[in-house]
Amino acid sequence: MVRPANTSNRPSGAKAPPPSVDRLSSLLERFRVRAHLFHTGPLCGVTRFAAEPGRGFLHVMRRGEMVVTHAARSGAPRRLTVAEPTLLFYPRPLAHQFHNAPAEGADFVCATLDFDGGDKHPLARALPPLVRLPLRAVAGLEHTLALLFAETEQVRCGHRLLADRLFEVLLLQLLRWLLDHPQEGGLSMGLLTGLADPRLARALVALHDAPGEAWSLARMAQTAGMSRSAFAAHFKAVVGETPADYLTHWRLTIAQAQLREGRSVKVVADALGYANASALSRVFTQKTGRSPRAWLGSLAEAQPA
Repeated sequence: MVRPANTSNRPSGAKAPPPSVDRLSSLLERFRVRAHLFHTGPLCGVTRFAAEPGRGFLHVMRRGEMVVTHAARSGAPRRLTVAEPTLLFYPRPLAHQFHNAPAEGADFVCATLDFDGGDKHPLARALPPLVRLPLRAVAGLEHTLALLFAETEQVRCGHRLLADRLFEVLLLQLLRWLLDHPQEGGLSMGLLTGLADPRLARALVALHDAPGEAWSLARMAQTAGMSRSAFAAHFKAVVGETPADYLTHWRLTIAQAQLREGRSVKVVADALGYANASALSRVFTQKTGRSPRAWLGSLAEAQPA
């Protein structure tokens, strides 16, 4: 068993060590993110990237400089200048434009990111519209980037598949960094700020791993090593909702994913700890405004012909 480090001699103001729990695996095992390489090399002039449902982008600018623009009220800056090797991560659909020199533009490696559940993916919802990080700011990326660049510089057997997997590794490393540096990463109140908190992370990971168990406030607080009142107040302040509301939303997120896969309401209800299918249907309708059947019907109608 990995035990927390002894912090009794930590200097005042020093950053607490990360919690000794895996904060990402259960999330990403339930809700996958798949990367697909689509560009390598220079971009010249104006390049437009459209917003497509369920799709994000991860751009790595290797060299050069450019201007990036976004529409007004998109949540991202209208205009920003990128003047050094940088990661640009768009976790949700957001149209953006790269403005490069007409010739000899900046050099890029780019991938699309397909999120299970689209913009309902827990991590996609919790992240800001744009994460912009200079490569020098994120320690530990050097080896992954070296492999990624090597695979994209020449065509070899399986290079596209390997590049896709390396982009997924890069994304995981980026998420790790954000959990350890929530303020520098621009994270706002929500799931990721909760996972960045050493005590709340233990409770959140337990809920993610076993959503169907009987989670009382007392049991959640005990998992976090806090009193019930302190846990409830701290959870609301950091995550932005009560522990009970978070658990309900987490269960419904899983329910929606499993219903999309074709599982019955009864099977999903049993897996998530509801007394019966009717109990799950009531909560589902209260929170989404539609019954499970009506919700599934709306998804089918939204599919292109």
